[in-house]
Amino acid sequence: MSKVKVKNPLVEMDGDEMTRVMWKMVKQELLLPFLDINLDYYDLGIENRDRTDDQITVEAAEAIKRHKVGVKCATITPESKRVKEYNLKKQWPSPNGTIRGILGGTVFRSPILVTNVKPAVRSWKKPIVIGRHAYGDVYANVEIAVPGPGLAELVFSPEGGGEPVRKTIHKFASPGVIQGMHNLDSSIADFARACFMYGADCKVDVWLGAKDTISKTYDGRFREIFTRIYEQEFKESFDKLGITFFFTLIDDAVARVMKGEGGFLWACKNYDGDVMSDMLASAFGSLAMMTSVLVSPEGCYEFEAAHGTVQRHYYKHQAGEKTSTNPMALIFAWSGALRKRGELDGSPEVGRFAQLLETAAVSAIEDGLMTGDMVKIAEPTPSNFLLTDEFILEIASKLKKKF
Repeated sequence: MSKVKVKNPLVEMDGDEMTRVMWKMVKQELLLPFLDINLDYYDLGIENRDRTDDQITVEAAEAIKRHKVGVKCATITPESKRVKEYNLKKQWPSPNGTIRGILGGTVFRSPILVTNVKPAVRSWKKPIVIGRHAYGDVYANVEIAVPGPGLAELVFSPEGGGEPVRKTIHKFASPGVIQGMHNLDSSIADFARACFMYGADCKVDVWLGAKDTISKTYDGRFREIFTRIYEQEFKESFDKLGITFFFTLIDDAVARVMKGEGGFLWACKNYDGDVMSDMLASAFGSLAMMTSVLVSPEGCYEFEAAHGTVQRHYYKHQAGEKTSTNPMALIFAWSGALRKRGELDGSPEVGRFAQLLETAAVSAIEDGLMTGDMVKIAEPTPSNFLLTDEFILEIASKLKKKF
């Protein structure tokens, strides 16, 4: 069987637990038999991050800068229990956060739709794409636990002199907490442009929800920058495409989402995007049926599954038990990365393979061949479900026939 040649390297970032197990299966059964590909490999498993003092994560991000396209497995962000479990030196930061900090850009998440799984929201007929601002807010905050009475102030001291700006946060009479957040005009502008470009590519409206009636300065800056960039740089092209930019308060946006039919890109601030993307994934079917891609202002792309490492299934796997874990998001991370690699390289045959892979995976589920999580929500309900390896082999069988 002649293999499809992938011209330039693809950055591969391995991960943790059950997703690491599935990652290897997907490569062996669905990719390497069909592709002649150079993978620039980085092991972001928790043990290797600990061994390298997390420098391997930085090296992976720099590799994406060089090669423009990367694909990442899910990884552990350790808390105190994980530090003890893996005997780590410290609580290393989120690899996703580290990579986002180096690349910048926006995270876009979109559901994988199949005809025999109906959305939990009856009115939804089209995908809703989440554009998550991948900078600042609570993910780069500073916090203080207030021990007792005292005055909390927000202070800005201009560089090079000048009178500091001071505002009272709260005069504490008893213990409490303080949180400080920030954002950058340049990052918000990059976020806006990324959302408008992605919306134009997909030919869908772009929504922005923020609470500028309460947060007049912070959230107001998001509305101001989005509106200015849209009017100056994108309105003409959007008009030609028959799409538009729509701003509303975040609570109104949520209400409209629950009543609408979908088919738009929802631009969300960092925390809103984190929460709403998981809500949409679950409502459209399963967390294992959600794609995720980080798009940087320099034109770099990092594809991954939107879910975690499936810890519970991994412990069963370690105990020698069979699992029925859904690899769809991992498969679509690879297909998305391959499609973009082919697009950047001018290799349409690579994009065609990515489409064949996705079609084979979707058709398996639509034929009633699926993992346990999908059986619970599929209509009609299949009489049985497949184990992880069985499901991947069914997709491989369909892919071979289509290939």
